[in-house]
Amino acid sequence: MLVVDKSRTILGLGEEQLDTAGAGLTAREVAQQGDVWPLIADLLASRRADVDAFLGPLLARPDLRIVLTGAGTSAFIGECLAPALLRRGLRAEAVPTTDLVSGPGLFLQPAVPTLLVSFGRSGSSPESVAAVALADQLVADVHHLVITCNADGELYRMAQGRANALALLLPDATHDRGFAMTTSFTSMLLSAALAFGAVDGDAVAAPSSAAPRLQLAALPLLQALVEQRFSRVVYLGSNELRGLAREAALKLLELTDGQTVALFDSPLGFRHGPKTIVDGGTLVVVMLSNDAHARRYDLDLLRELRNDGRAGRVLALSGIPEPGLGADCVALDGMGGAGDLALALPYIVFCQCYALLQSLALGLRPDTPSVSGTVNRVVRGVTIYPYQGENDVSGR
Repeated sequence: MLVVDKSRTILGLGEEQLDTAGAGLTAREVAQQGDVWPLIADLLASRRADVDAFLGPLLARPDLRIVLTGAGTSAFIGECLAPALLRRGLRAEAVPTTDLVSGPGLFLQPAVPTLLVSFGRSGSSPESVAAVALADQLVADVHHLVITCNADGELYRMAQGRANALALLLPDATHDRGFAMTTSFTSMLLSAALAFGAVDGDAVAAPSSAAPRLQLAALPLLQALVEQRFSRVVYLGSNELRGLAREAALKLLELTDGQTVALFDSPLGFRHGPKTIVDGGTLVVVMLSNDAHARRYDLDLLRELRNDGRAGRVLALSGIPEPGLGADCVALDGMGGAGDLALALPYIVFCQCYALLQSLALGLRPDTPSVSGTVNRVVRGVTIYPYQGENDVSGR
């Protein structure tokens, strides 16, 4: 459980002030992440034998297909992770549960051995539970890795006592009580990266140290960005960071109740039409890759946007100091040698902080930002229909 210290300040605001403003849960969950990530590394180290016994034989199979799945933010974990697994020579695809459930015949291959990796904060969203059932129904040789924050969730219960399933239950502090997924997102991403060897346990110390330093050092910049009251924000990232850009955009949409328009793309893709959204009320955030090849393209687009002079502001996040990029470059200490998955952790903390402060500036309550109440912490109102095959027309 979170320890509440009312004398503490988070992003320049006292905890009592944050609680009164309906932001206490979200603020604490954003702020705690640097302390939680070492716990995730310890958990994976303690479960290493179980993880290797389960994953080792599967990953040794050249015909194995890895499907990374979840809904909303949980789906974006897979989008961040898939490129890193491809780098390791694995066949990995990110497919949201929302696609699997509506088109199981398109996304599940019955004759292909499959590892379904299910991410879920609550582990009880209807699509997540249905995706597991559909994989069991349609795929002859299927295995399940469940990564969740909730011991009472359906996904965690489903995995118990099954030889073809392994569940990683993360510490209770990762089970966000606020509306937006913050600690849960980074913790599930990190745990999966550690499980598959895409991030080494020793590499967790750098982002864990960088995240709290970033929140302090970047506070004046964050406050200035909020004061500019941008109506549009675009997040850009390459490869692993493209999925992160998507998550950053969703956080801003969620916490501002849709009042701030947020988009995402890759730096190369942004030129192909989406760039037309840029105007004087637009903030563009470019998440620079530490991969030397991708970084060249990131920097080209960053400089092009600044030379265009159309955007209200063009900001760079960087793991490597870039003196030539001026004051609008947030460089993270100690992250120059990190891979992009590790770099993603403090990057998203910056974006979460901005979304939280923007929500407060709009007079919203970030812990429950949906004024209409029509968007909920755990999705409701989804009817799951039985799947009978490609030619099923029973619902007509």
